[in-house]
Amino acid sequence: MLLNMLIPIDNLSLHNKTIDNMTQVRVRFAPSPTGPLHIGGVRTALFNYLFAKKHQGTFILRIEDTDQARYVANAEQYIIDALNWCNIPFDEGPGKNEKFGPYRQSERKHIYKQYAETLIEKGKAYYAFDTNEELDFHRIDHEEKGKTFIYNWHNRAKLTNSISLSKEEVAKRLEKGEKFVVRFKMHEPLIEETEATIETVDMIRGDVSFRKDILDDKILFKSDGMPTYHLANIVDDHLMEITHVIRGEEWLPSIPLHMALYEAFGWKAPEFAHLPLILKPIGKGKLSKRDGDKLGFPVFPLAYKNEETGEISRGYREDGYFADAFINMLALLGWNPGTEQEIFTLSALCEAFTIERVSKSGAKFSPEKTNWFNQQYMLLKSDEELAALYMPILAEKGIKKDLKFVTKVVSLIKERTTFVNDFWELSSFFFESPAEYDEKAVKKQWKEDTVELMQELIFVLETVEDFNSLNSETAVKEWISAKEIGFGKVMQPFRLSLVGELKGPHLFDIAEMIGKQETIHRIKKAIATL
Repeated sequence: MLLNMLIPIDNLSLHNKTIDNMTQVRVRFAPSPTGPLHIGGVRTALFNYLFAKKHQGTFILRIEDTDQARYVANAEQYIIDALNWCNIPFDEGPGKNEKFGPYRQSERKHIYKQYAETLIEKGKAYYAFDTNEELDFHRIDHEEKGKTFIYNWHNRAKLTNSISLSKEEVAKRLEKGEKFVVRFKMHEPLIEETEATIETVDMIRGDVSFRKDILDDKILFKSDGMPTYHLANIVDDHLMEITHVIRGEEWLPSIPLHMALYEAFGWKAPEFAHLPLILKPIGKGKLSKRDGDKLGFPVFPLAYKNEETGEISRGYREDGYFADAFINMLALLGWNPGTEQEIFTLSALCEAFTIERVSKSGAKFSPEKTNWFNQQYMLLKSDEELAALYMPILAEKGIKKDLKFVTKVVSLIKERTTFVNDFWELSSFFFESPAEYDEKAVKKQWKEDTVELMQELIFVLETVEDFNSLNSETAVKEWISAKEIGFGKVMQPFRLSLVGELKGPHLFDIAEMIGKQETIHRIKKAIATL
């Protein structure tokens, strides 16, 4: 069917915007819903968000689902959930402030069809009817001659398309429903110089240029009614009035086609910034899920279950990372503030962020540094906030304690932890008597005279009326001094009795927390057991 029932391009398109200080900044994050969102994608979303907020602009989510073969049903919701957990929600997108909707490309097919035909009418694109078998023949033929087959200006007139065929033949093929693609006419040697270039300025990389005569005529539209990424991307960015395109460096080779498309339509292009890759911790190359699996860290913000295989991939949220620590870490992967400062709240990041300080080179990911960030945020959070996060873990273990008690426990252990999930291992003795004792510690610290000393210790503790940390510590130390024995002979077995190991915060703080009765009970239990 002919693609000729069109709205004129001037009416279809929104008027061009000059990107200057008076134009509202509009950026977009445009992932494909083909699976879980990699942290590289999260960083791209973050840098778009920071740039938008820095300039009081709008952060847009667009779902680029033109690749229906790789579409995953739950991926879009995963993307939205991930952005929300990271506290960088979109301002416009599917189901939210749909000023320029719809925001799913699969729901915008009719728009792309019209623009593809417009390019054909302007002589900037053409129908191509070449079959896969015909194209394979040309590729093999070129390979046998030591060449590479490129579908472009030097051979398009010899292939099966609307340039080589008559108008009547083209109309006949379309009427019969013959399969076709629409290709963009990248270079026209009769109009342009042989070595014509496309030049632009990347906000991160500076001047970039590409020779047009060595580029191929990319496919823009397929006969199944779906556009390729390139056409849909350009049309949507124009219609949604995107002023700045901030995306990964893997899209840098697409710049000449995208700039040529803007020129073909007569539109002003947005400014471009291509972010550096996030590199694997060991070796060379881009960070991948395999690296995370091998070295034991997640590469996705949230855990993800593959519905087909049942495989569950780890997520930063489920592994116990704080969202603000995760975001702070990501912000410094490829960007630096120009100072020694490393800890930034989200609002501080919005204030400090500039594209000019984004690096051109890749940023090596560090699991250890990521853990360091989480520990720093642990220390910044209030004891009450951390206690509230710990309470559900205790509840799962059948332990009921009031928030005030748990808050006090957290205050004593949080400096030695990285995750809330670590709390139980470091504080279980506050809630239950040790079920076993560290064998090495017992062998080294529990001597022949230890039982007698522990029995005397019980007597000393029983005499302490106001059983708080200071009072019990004073009484015990006075007793030890009077006996003229080393403190270790008493304090180490005492700790073993209360904790089961030689670990934990100040011993007399533990005794105060569990109380006099429980303290004495545990000493008696150790005497009977060891």
